[in-house]
Amino acid sequence: MQNPPKQSRSKLRIQTIIETAEKILLEEGIDNITIAHISELSGLKRTSTYKFFPTPKSLKSEMSNIYISECIRDFKSKSENIKTDNLSVIVLRCVGILYDYFDNNLKAQKLILSNEFSPSLETDKFNELSSVIQSFVDMNIKLPEMFNKDGVYRVFTQIIISIFSLNLKENNSIDEVGKIEAHRAGHAYLLDWVNQSS
Repeated sequence: MQNPPKQSRSKLRIQTIIETAEKILLEEGIDNITIAHISELSGLKRTSTYKFFPTPKSLKSEMSNIYISECIRDFKSKSENIKTDNLSVIVLRCVGILYDYFDNNLKAQKLILSNEFSPSLETDKFNELSSVIQSFVDMNIKLPEMFNKDGVYRVFTQIIISIFSLNLKENNSIDEVGKIEAHRAGHAYLLDWVNQSS
């Protein structure tokens, strides 16, 4: 069992690595997140960095998990019952909360919405985000029972994030066009399930 001082040192090193990677992400771009560059900027030995993150991909995955966790907390704090059974209004609220999170978080925008790195959307964190969205929809409207409901909401969440990603690629930022398109596509997708199930 590790003693507390060693655990604290490890946590501090991980935090230093992630903060250095975030600085590179914002100032130099995602392609410059390399173990060598992080070690050079942070003053940590390469062996130290490799110990916690053997590859840049493993580091980006951890950063992605951090941002999705933030997104989940943000969604939970803003997704109260809006007392409507209008599916379009409910989808608009889902899109709006996700849009505001990415619009206000440049690091998450550059990492999760960028085409250079696509986090695995089968991760526990992504599944947790889609579950939180599903709970919000269920709280407000009783949709028909669907085959593989969890899968339906994973696709719904993926549609919204993919459209934001395309919007970012085309305009170098996410904007109202992306929000409108995400709402239109997300609503059409869920509505198709409602029509199939009724």
